[in-house]
Amino acid sequence: MTTARRKRLGVVGTLVWDTIHAREGRTEPVEEWGGIAYALGSLSAALPDDWEVVPLVKVGADLSERALRFLRELPRVDVDSGVLSVPEPNNRVELRYVDRDRRTEHLSGGVPPWLWAELAPAVRTCDALYVNFISGFEMTLDTARSLRAGFQGPTYADLHSLFMGVEKTGLRVPQELPSWGAWLRCFDAVQMNEVEFDLLGRAWGDSWRLAADVVGPELKLIAVTLADRGAAWVAGPGFDPDPFRWPVTRHAVGVAGASRSGRAAPAHGTLDGDPTGCGDVWGAAFFARLLAGDGLDGALVAANRFAGRNVLHRGARGLHHHLLGRLSERER
Repeated sequence: MTTARRKRLGVVGTLVWDTIHAREGRTEPVEEWGGIAYALGSLSAALPDDWEVVPLVKVGADLSERALRFLRELPRVDVDSGVLSVPEPNNRVELRYVDRDRRTEHLSGGVPPWLWAELAPAVRTCDALYVNFISGFEMTLDTARSLRAGFQGPTYADLHSLFMGVEKTGLRVPQELPSWGAWLRCFDAVQMNEVEFDLLGRAWGDSWRLAADVVGPELKLIAVTLADRGAAWVAGPGFDPDPFRWPVTRHAVGVAGASRSGRAAPAHGTLDGDPTGCGDVWGAAFFARLLAGDGLDGALVAANRFAGRNVLHRGARGLHHHLLGRLSERER
């Protein structure tokens, strides 16, 4: 008797070593894994049992052994297929919280972006692809275009740090997204937070009108996280929530009808805790539950629930246990 092959979700992102100051009023800084670590924990908890996660991640040689040990703690994660050690220093971010929702970020180090020639062999083994622009330098627009042309499965991208520039000091600052139309056409569904959504629509004058105009056969869905107010979305005419049917319409001329939009209330009210990584947890859970067949409403509910739970957990280690309602090692 043969065992059915697990479906594979490729995850493009960056593992970041975070130093966090003044989180929850603490006087001493905390150092821990961040970046794509939050999404990987969420995917490990949210994906059905017949899926496995394939991190497509470059890690600096200075932290590669520590990174591999962390990744091997996560269930159903194939660490051997797509994790690449590079000689450059690993990405490090210094976070300083001003208040619960505002913080400054300083970036140092930096692994090089993926080239399509490097990504192509890995993504060919995947059934779907989740891309999270943690650093904003995971790939160039040309590589994203090649990925669009060369990968036939459904794609979901959190555009987050494409909206962040880097000053000479390493300070990350909000910026409008150059070539935003080309970037949006590279993926079936995209995610951003409210600040990024406003930046996207700045040249247009109205973010919601822009979103309604750009969704369609190529870009099917825009999801917007609203912090403790839940999330909103805009979908193209005839939107199908089954990601495996998304690639069918990529080259269609157009679809008759109007775009749709909606909002999903949070699972909880305002929660006291640590908001670090909430957007990453939200997007990973949302796409995972769409892949599981929950439909748009079910996936939104699950994503809001996971993001709320993330607030009550510090850091990414043991996060998958916490999201499933179990005690992680750091909570015991």
